[in-house]
Amino acid sequence: MELFGIFITATLINNFVLAQFLGICPFVGVSGKLSSATSMGMATTFVMVMATLVTYLIQHLILEPLGLGFLQTVAFILVIASLVQFVEMVIKKVSTPLYRALGIFLPLITTNCAIMGLCLFAVMKDYSFLQSLIYALGAGAGFTLAIVLMAGIREELELADVPRALQGAGITMVVAGIMALGFMGFAGMKF
Repeated sequence: MELFGIFITATLINNFVLAQFLGICPFVGVSGKLSSATSMGMATTFVMVMATLVTYLIQHLILEPLGLGFLQTVAFILVIASLVQFVEMVIKKVSTPLYRALGIFLPLITTNCAIMGLCLFAVMKDYSFLQSLIYALGAGAGFTLAIVLMAGIREELELADVPRALQGAGITMVVAGIMALGFMGFAGMKF
C-alpha cells in the first residue's frame, strides 16, 4: 500500500506540472497536438525513471560513501544530459517525423526542472531504490497525464470561439490555471 501511495501522490496529489509547477516549458510548448504531447510524455517519463535510478546509485554508491555530496548537482545534471542525448538519438533513428515534431523541446528535457527536481526529491525523501522507482514512474505518469490533458483541451479550443484577446498563449495559461485548480482538489487525499 505504501508504494501505491507514493505513486498516486506523485501522479495526482503532488503532480510535478500542476501542483509543483515544474516542467512548465515542455508542458506549454509541446501540448499543441495530442500525438506529440503523448510522445513527449513518454520520453520524459523514460528519462525520469532512468535518471532517478542512475542518480540513486550514484548518490548511494559513490557520493555518500566518498563524502562527495557537494557534487550531487553536477553529477545529476551530467546523468540527465546524457540520458536525454540517448533518447534524442533513439527517437531520431526510430521516428524522424516525431523527432521533427518535438523539435527544440526534446533537448529541453535536459533542462527540465521536473527531472532534476525528481532526482533531488527522491534523495531528500530518503526513498529506497524501489520507492524511488515508483516515485519516478508516478511523476512521469503525472507529467504525461497533465500534458496529454492539456493537448486534448488545446485541440478542442482550436474549434471553439475563443475571444481574440485570449487566443494563443492567453487561453493556454487560463486552461493551465484551471487544470492546476482541479488538481489541487486531490490535496486532501491521504495514504
